[in-house]
Formats: sequence, structure tokens, C-alpha cells
Amino acid sequence: MRPFSSKFIPPLGPRRANARERALAQWRGIDLAPAEIGRTERAKPAGEILPRVLKTLRLDQRRAEAEIVKVWTELLDPNVVAHAQPTGLRKGTLFVTVDSSVWLSEIVRYRRKEILERLQHAFGTDIVQRISFRVG
Repeated sequence: MRPFSSKFIPPLGPRRANARERALAQWRGIDLAPAEIGRTERAKPAGEILPRVLKTLRLDQRRAEAEIVKVWTELLDPNVVAHAQPTGLRKGTLFVTVDSSVWLSEIVRYRRKEILERLQHAFGTDIVQRISFRVG
């Protein structure tokens, strides 16, 4: 029996089946060696696949969401922070939950523009384009 090797070297082109593979194919009634070889030839390095996976998971956007929640208390007036908290970010719209309709009216009428400008200054206009407030 051959010792285990952690280094895999894919086969170079067509090859002849060894005695073990021929015996397995005869016992199974089907030769799976070409399918197994086909799978190994499609293998790609992790460094080639990882950027696409990270893009699919939208980690940059999720990191921005987490950063907004962390910085929210430092950027804004403590009175606003006591009554309003960010709850999500989707397609450039920051969703903020306010604890009462009185504070919702106060923020929307007098402080919405200031909050939006501060967030855009801190994170950029492409991440936070709009703010949507709701009572929750």
C-alpha cells in the first residue's frame, strides 16, 4: 500500500487503468475512473474562487452595515441616539427604527438632512444614499 501523500498531482492526459481500477470497474459493473478524473481536472485553487464567493456573500456591504451601527453613537446627537437606531442597509437606503412617533416627526422634520450628511461624510454617498425612518 502506498503511503498517504498530501500533494495531489493531476493526471496528464489519457492513461491506462491499473489492475486495481480494472478490478473495481469489473466488480462495480461500470468504470468510474473517467468521471473521477474529470472531477479532479476541474479543481481550481482557492485563491481563484474565493473572490467570487466573497462577492456573492456581499461581505463589503455587511461590513459597512456593522460599521454604521458602531459609529452611529459617535456621529450623532445623544438625544437622537437614545431614540433611534439603525436596523439595516439595503440598496443604499439606511433603515432606522425610532421608538416613538414624536421622535420620528422631530427627526424627519429637523434632523434628517444633518444625519444623512454626517453618514455620507463618514461612509460615502455610494453606501448611504437615503434614510428611511419608521416607528418600531
